[in-house]
Amino acid sequence: MEGDNCTFPSDLSDDHSQRGSVASSATLSRAQDVLVYVFGESAVHLTLEGLGSISVQELGRSVRETLQIPDSAQDAFAFWLCSPLLELQLKARHQPYKLCRQWPDLLYRFTEASEDDIIQDEPYLQYRRNVFYPKSKELQIEDEGVLRLLFEEARSNILTGRYPCDPEHWAGLGALTLALEEGAGLDNQQSTAKIREKKLSSFVPAHVAVGSGGFFSTLRGKSSRQAELEQKLSEEYRKISTSRGTAPEQRELLHQYLSMCHTLPYYGCAFFCGEIDKPVQGILQRGKRKAVSVGICLDGVYVMDVKEKHVLLGLRFSELSWDHSYPEEEGDSHILWLEFDGEEDGTPVNKLLKIYSKQAELMSGFIEFCVELKTATEGGAAAETGSEAGVSQEPAGQESSTRNGRGGRRGMLQRQGSVVCSRVHSLNTISYVDNGKEIKRLKPKRAASFFARQAPVATYSAVQTESLEQG
Repeated sequence: MEGDNCTFPSDLSDDHSQRGSVASSATLSRAQDVLVYVFGESAVHLTLEGLGSISVQELGRSVRETLQIPDSAQDAFAFWLCSPLLELQLKARHQPYKLCRQWPDLLYRFTEASEDDIIQDEPYLQYRRNVFYPKSKELQIEDEGVLRLLFEEARSNILTGRYPCDPEHWAGLGALTLALEEGAGLDNQQSTAKIREKKLSSFVPAHVAVGSGGFFSTLRGKSSRQAELEQKLSEEYRKISTSRGTAPEQRELLHQYLSMCHTLPYYGCAFFCGEIDKPVQGILQRGKRKAVSVGICLDGVYVMDVKEKHVLLGLRFSELSWDHSYPEEEGDSHILWLEFDGEEDGTPVNKLLKIYSKQAELMSGFIEFCVELKTATEGGAAAETGSEAGVSQEPAGQESSTRNGRGGRRGMLQRQGSVVCSRVHSLNTISYVDNGKEIKRLKPKRAASFFARQAPVATYSAVQTESLEQG
């Protein structure tokens, strides 16, 4: 199990009886029908024998053959076992049917779902992007069918708000979607008509299409807001159609869409659900928590506000330490701890963010795997660069050592208006200084630090948190 999430993909039906779950097969010795879903409201229909013992690796060959995915792109996708309550990326050795039989146990262990919800929940099998597939390889893909699958998944994540983005992003992506569906040769009147025909929710995130719903939004009027969005999309569409003499090909448009998505640091993440403490603003707000989505990929960890659709904290692996703790007493929560550099009244401090989640153990293991994979990948790449590249990189390495080492400080995280930038000031964190002087809690014991980079390969260790729990 390599990833999970509590958000149910919006493009699949809520009617469980129509999913054809592999867990519903009663007789496994004869051929059984299996549906493997892909993004874009479609599915692969397979007839398989020995369903009870078939592995992901074996199933993959049948799906790739049906979808005509070339061998060069086979690592771009993975099988996921999903439901409204949980999502898990499967490994090659996993057997989907057996995992379906274990599904209630997984829900009890990794979700806060009620017993009734667990009994009614039914997983389905989905074929989608592999979390560990590098973005750099994605843009080297030329097969249009593969690019279309990646596009449909990215589009779903944009429209549902799983990938928070700014107006310049969602407007450009919406325009590219229109061009992919209708071509790049529409005039202003035709493009506006198509946008109205298919509705704004087909091109921009749902929360953008609906609006905030506040007083000023109501006063201005829904029709006025929709007209502004339609105009913005039409303007972006015109840039596509007039940027070159000939209309761009589908493959080129798909590459443009994915390239724009790659500018979002959490593209390709596995997502987990959790809660964080709200900043205390009064006696009545003590103990309240905010729902967050935690995205983890090969680049880092991103904590996002589920309601507001923006990033609260984004950290590369070189910028954080982490650990997870189990409940010590009944009623306590599983906690994922994230430690990073910050500031307290002008004093450089270390900050700890507590993420309450029954998936903390999964998140911690996922981070560790990503760190190891990234370290091995970077180590292999460095070995191939040769001595000339090594000399040219030496000054940068010295600078990093000074900035991130035990005696140095990193640059502060930027606080900007963009939904992509961290909002550290809005987090309720535990702060402590490097020399052990207490500000709110004592500095936890640490055998080593993430911030110290050691040649030739960076090493990582988890922060110890037992002293914080007792504070």
